[in-house]
Amino acid sequence: MAKKDCVGIIGQGYVGSALASAVTSVGYKVVGYDNNKELVNNLQSKKLENYTATNDPSDLSECQIIVIAVPTPLKDNKLPDLSYLNLAVNLIAKYIQSPILIINESTSYPGTLRNEIAAIIEKIQPIKHLYAAAPERVDPSNEYWNLKNTPRLISGLCEKATTQAFDFYSTFTDDVKIVSSPEIAEAAKLFENTFRQVNISLVNEFSKLTRLVGLDVNEVLDAAETKPFGFLKFTPGAGVGGHCIPIDPLYLNYYAKINNFEMKLITLADEINSEMPQYIVSMIKKDYGDELKEKKIIIVGLAYKANTSDIRESPSLPMIRLLRSEGAEVYWNDDLVKIWNAESSTKIKDQDIAIIVTRHSNLDLNELERIPYVFDSTGKSVFVKKI
Repeated sequence: MAKKDCVGIIGQGYVGSALASAVTSVGYKVVGYDNNKELVNNLQSKKLENYTATNDPSDLSECQIIVIAVPTPLKDNKLPDLSYLNLAVNLIAKYIQSPILIINESTSYPGTLRNEIAAIIEKIQPIKHLYAAAPERVDPSNEYWNLKNTPRLISGLCEKATTQAFDFYSTFTDDVKIVSSPEIAEAAKLFENTFRQVNISLVNEFSKLTRLVGLDVNEVLDAAETKPFGFLKFTPGAGVGGHCIPIDPLYLNYYAKINNFEMKLITLADEINSEMPQYIVSMIKKDYGDELKEKKIIIVGLAYKANTSDIRESPSLPMIRLLRSEGAEVYWNDDLVKIWNAESSTKIKDQDIAIIVTRHSNLDLNELERIPYVFDSTGKSVFVKKI
């Protein structure tokens, strides 16, 4: 593919916008499509070189490459929700009238490119496009790993698609690794985050034991980390959040179930991590004699991850609901989120209890010294209670 080619990116969230920045930086023209008008208006106001933000899908019609980078969340019953992906598929089928390269970066179960994208597009519009999978590996707020130095897995439904996808990603990624099929790439992405979900659940459960018997979980983990092989350190927390860790393993388990197999460890890990907000509330209630009614409690860090404003699946949210159900006056502090659910970030000042869920780098720990009781679910503070 020549750099004069136009690349359409469907979805301008944190994955699509990062991709757009990388692609324009090496000379491609980019059309960034999103149906969120407010987001598109904000992107248009920035007037970036070689980049056009739009909510008009007909603007994609001149693109030679289209990348799908849309959310793949869960339904309320924790089954895969491919509604955004289906919308992207139908847009491509309607507006693309000549053969192009179609790449899926959206995370989903193995077979999605083959059966949920290519087969459906060709059923609607029998054009022989080229199809490839290149699952995203974006890590928001990571100051070291980015699209350039993070290895990229790719594979096409045919050799030509693989070659063209390889050539495209190689223009802005240092290490592009070809795997034998799109299903391998799709499964690898799910397993990467399942590995994290399972290990986080293990250390979260271990933290409950160490608290019960009076051991310092962080000292134990630091001691274990002195082993130079066979150990990878994970740290306890209030649960898991974001678009990847709470969701990707359940896509993998869904894929297992439709193939008459259940990955029991995934189910258990999801249960353990989902229960952490309840566990933390129960520990605080125990310290307060089971009485939290009218106590002023502030949640420190609403976002799921440090130094981002992303609240998706954040354990802070169920924790707030649980505490309010106990009759507590619950506030939250997060200068990066600022507004959520028609509520504003509150200063740390005269509350009775503070619960640190997410520690942004701008958090002033001195502000917490005036709070009588602090529960640090990150386990990093030296002067407060820990999991």
